[in-house]
Amino acid sequence: MADPKFLVVRLSSLGDIVHAFPAVAALRESFPNAEIVWLTHPRWKLLVESSALATEVWAAETRSLSSLREILSRIRERKFGIAIDYQGLWKSAALPLFGGVPRRIGFSSETIREFGVPVLYTDRVRSTQTHIAGQNGELSLRAGAQHGCAGFSLNVSPRDAAEVRDYLQSQNIERYLALSPGGGWRSKCWPPERFGVLCKRIREALGLRCIVNYGPGEEQLAATVHETSGAADPLIYGGDLGPLMVLLQNALCIVGGDTGPLHLAVALGTPAVALFGPTDPARNGPHCVGDPGAVAHSNIVLRSPRAVTTYKRGDQADLSMLELEVDAVFDAVRRQVEARA
Repeated sequence: MADPKFLVVRLSSLGDIVHAFPAVAALRESFPNAEIVWLTHPRWKLLVESSALATEVWAAETRSLSSLREILSRIRERKFGIAIDYQGLWKSAALPLFGGVPRRIGFSSETIREFGVPVLYTDRVRSTQTHIAGQNGELSLRAGAQHGCAGFSLNVSPRDAAEVRDYLQSQNIERYLALSPGGGWRSKCWPPERFGVLCKRIREALGLRCIVNYGPGEEQLAATVHETSGAADPLIYGGDLGPLMVLLQNALCIVGGDTGPLHLAVALGTPAVALFGPTDPARNGPHCVGDPGAVAHSNIVLRSPRAVTTYKRGDQADLSMLELEVDAVFDAVRRQVEARA
């Protein structure tokens, strides 16, 4: 019996795509010869391609009618047997439906965020796993995978690697740490001023420079880190994804909150100092590539014992994030650096 044709839908965003990789890796492991087409946003096409898990990666801009018409036509022409929606939104669930995919697997209403979406699925999976990567794996199991999650690796471009190497050499940097102060919404972010003080401590006590990554709309955040870092003079990077992957992969460790670059760095094998507050690290934290139910021993997760889990988006740092002092974060960083000496 021939392997089914799979349409995998995970449009965005960075961290969520990383947390879908173990589930799709399990699908690939169970069906090594199957056609697996991953549908994502154009911004993340390179990221998905770097995993080499999909036979093809299609990009769709859901805000463009012409892009939607084109992608629906391609879905119909390919005649997929199974679609798996790892995203769980109206826009992601509608694509396989209107593309004519007969079997459509997604989360049940107990798991999904947008009301009513499961009505578009033929198979509705009620999650029993805590971590989102494990929940994704339950969809793969429903599709016939032997395991929910499997190991994977991400490949960086040799061209990007050479570009970053030359850039770091021009700055006389050999060993460095990556800092990611942003993250979706402000209430789950550690204050940028504290990142600046942390930069200063790292430079003075460990003799290391920091590279501060920022995403669209986070320019002022990165500027504040730089302004409050004194003579530490961190490098600020807000460029393309390919070079960012190289920078994260070669860092001694990454410090950040529940944010895409932190999850990407962990997937690239970089130890993390993960700062959590309102979001639950048991659900969203760094995880072992092959076992998303466990935090890898190389990662350190800091969270106030008084933190209250909520995914409500606020524009001010949550009180639990303010309870994470610079001294505690620096001590975790020092341990990570010493472990890699």
